[in-house]
Amino acid sequence: MRAEAAGLSGTELELRVEGVAHGGWCVGRHNERVVFVRHTLPGELVRARVTEETARFLRADAVEVLESSPDRVEAPCPFAGPGKCGGCDWQHASLDAQRRLKGQVVSEQLRRIAKIDREVEVEELPGAPDGLGWRTRVRFAVDDSGRAGLRRHRSHEIEPIDYCRIAHPRINELGVTELEWPRMRDVEAVASSTTRDAALVVNPDGGKLPALPEPKASSAVMRRFRNGRVQQVRGRRHVREQVGEREFRVSAGGFWQVHSSAARVLSEAVVEALAPEPGETGLDLYSGAGLFTAALAEAVGPEGRVMAVENDADAVRDARYNLRDLPWARTAHADTDAQLREWVDMRVDFAVLDPPRTGAGTVVARQLSELRNRRVAYVSCDPATLARDLAAFVEEGYELTRLRAFDSFPMTHHVECLALLSRD
Repeated sequence: MRAEAAGLSGTELELRVEGVAHGGWCVGRHNERVVFVRHTLPGELVRARVTEETARFLRADAVEVLESSPDRVEAPCPFAGPGKCGGCDWQHASLDAQRRLKGQVVSEQLRRIAKIDREVEVEELPGAPDGLGWRTRVRFAVDDSGRAGLRRHRSHEIEPIDYCRIAHPRINELGVTELEWPRMRDVEAVASSTTRDAALVVNPDGGKLPALPEPKASSAVMRRFRNGRVQQVRGRRHVREQVGEREFRVSAGGFWQVHSSAARVLSEAVVEALAPEPGETGLDLYSGAGLFTAALAEAVGPEGRVMAVENDADAVRDARYNLRDLPWARTAHADTDAQLREWVDMRVDFAVLDPPRTGAGTVVARQLSELRNRRVAYVSCDPATLARDLAAFVEEGYELTRLRAFDSFPMTHHVECLALLSRD
């Protein structure tokens, strides 16, 4: 039931906020009813305006802080706050507090969903000491007038902005919000974290591609179709990323870690966790452009092999190009479940998986178990689906032997986790 039907929409409540919940919310109570509140911090007394109601709980925005937390700071972005841009959840919290809250959320999800008790400390990533300027991929929504901005929280409404404070400087140099984008649904700006490569991926509202404005800085231009296919319009269709001594080609509309330091840090962390030895066989599931495949293949050497699986055709092409000097690393263009069924008789020493936010699921856990796989590194940006899948791995005889969390998304509620699962 929506708040409008119950007559509570717009009602202001005085609440003492008790704790933190997944999704950038804090938790309070009103007449024994749970209230999920944004723009507040645990321990604060706030005046909160109800924005939505269900049969079980309310959602609300803190519009006035009556007693503030010592962790509260002034938000660095004027577009962060109740009713404004929904991209950042924690700009009103110090960075130390943000990481502490994210660690509590991961611990709570593990305890509630997977029945695993584990204290989690979220590690800072280098390159963004103030929590700003780290995001190398930003999708701007476009309103009916052709102006680009960012969506408000849980809304299709667009907040006009001058520029995004958490975006990489190269993103803001493109000037997307200063230009007009008629007949566009959205415009994705992509910048390499290690080179000067940049690209715009436009998503027109059907029909012929309209005339495009000239970006403020040099960039390639791609068009995205409704089926997800990306077509080259101008310039190269990929950006180059440098990780250690290796250069990766990544399609402009494809997946890559958005924090400028995340690819290097996560790659090193996966190799450290799995400790691959020369001659071993490993799998890289949901392998993207081959970031983890390359690192693991270098570790196992020519006597070993790494088999990767990816269902996005552009990412498969990128991976095969990026791995061309590592012939013992192969990438299959396939659905993960189907490919694992084909490999049922293979003996595997280790596996890494970095699935989409929806997770890998119980089937993949069972299939990896049937391959007699002994070590699994699971990379996830969603604590809830991670906890669900960890429970499935535990059911298959694995034990969670290590968990690291990284602040790959400062100012937001998102957090990147790396879980190591082992079994005899």
